[in-house]
Amino acid sequence: MFVSGLRRLHVAVLMGGWANERPVSLMSGEGVAEALETRGHRVTRIDMDRQVAARIAKAAPDVVFNALHGVPGEDGTVQGMLDLMGVPYTHSGLATSVIAIDKELTKQALVPHGIPMPGGRIVDSESLFEKDPLPRPYVLKPVNEGSSVGVAIVTEDGNHGNPIARDAEGPWQEFGRLLAEPYIRGRELTVAVIDGAEGPRALTVTELVPKSGFYDFDAKYTEGMTEHVCPAQVPDEIARLCMDIAVRAHRLLGCKGCSRTDFRWDDEQGEDGLFVLETNTQPGMTPLSLVPEQARQCGMSYEDLVEALVAEALARQEEGGSGAHG
Repeated sequence: MFVSGLRRLHVAVLMGGWANERPVSLMSGEGVAEALETRGHRVTRIDMDRQVAARIAKAAPDVVFNALHGVPGEDGTVQGMLDLMGVPYTHSGLATSVIAIDKELTKQALVPHGIPMPGGRIVDSESLFEKDPLPRPYVLKPVNEGSSVGVAIVTEDGNHGNPIARDAEGPWQEFGRLLAEPYIRGRELTVAVIDGAEGPRALTVTELVPKSGFYDFDAKYTEGMTEHVCPAQVPDEIARLCMDIAVRAHRLLGCKGCSRTDFRWDDEQGEDGLFVLETNTQPGMTPLSLVPEQARQCGMSYEDLVEALVAEALARQEEGGSGAHG
């Protein structure tokens, strides 16, 4: 595991942007910036806009800490720009980002290698007004969004989350293509994976218990709406399986720095009831975020976590070659 002790660096923290997750990214970025300043590094805060390349070039940082969430910071766009500029950056590279943000491509990358994921199909959003794409209950989610943006759970008595109606105001209507998956009853689990000197390792397992409804965008980022049980109170074999699968997903997708893999577990089905929902290549770094929480559980401070991600990015630059950004 990388530890603190970096030389004094100039770090540009890239945050904000125009995605649905902008407020979360601003919180992540400010937390990261403050942590780096606490450790004596020089920080330039950059709120993502259309002139971002020129602003990064003018700042001329040693490394960029990518604290963006959603498009274009998590889908390969920013990664490709930074690759062309020759600027090292934290988290995953272009190819991995393109695949991992797209839930359909993620399944194509992981399922053939034995990673358990729910079945499902891609549907046109307009078709939902004509008939159900799957037997109820099922889940609808945008193909390329994170943080449960636009997710709806459709049951026999209606739907929960974002309303499905022509006159409803819900973020899901911004997307032409949606992923429909069977609803998996049970518990929400998540595992963070961090790259270190000896390769990626899983930290621990957290169970997410929303106080009401389900684990949607508001539940994730509103203090008091979700209980984080860390470490999760699950059988040892389930914890080990979650951590093993999370590391395998991290490797198969080519993730760098850190990732977080989310699961649903039907505890009545044992190991057969465990399914991966997605692997997040740009996990949140807010005070409520899961990766910092799991790091603390493993004895790693927030500041150490931030510096470890910066150290990993610089180590990739030193390795050189086309694989420097994974």
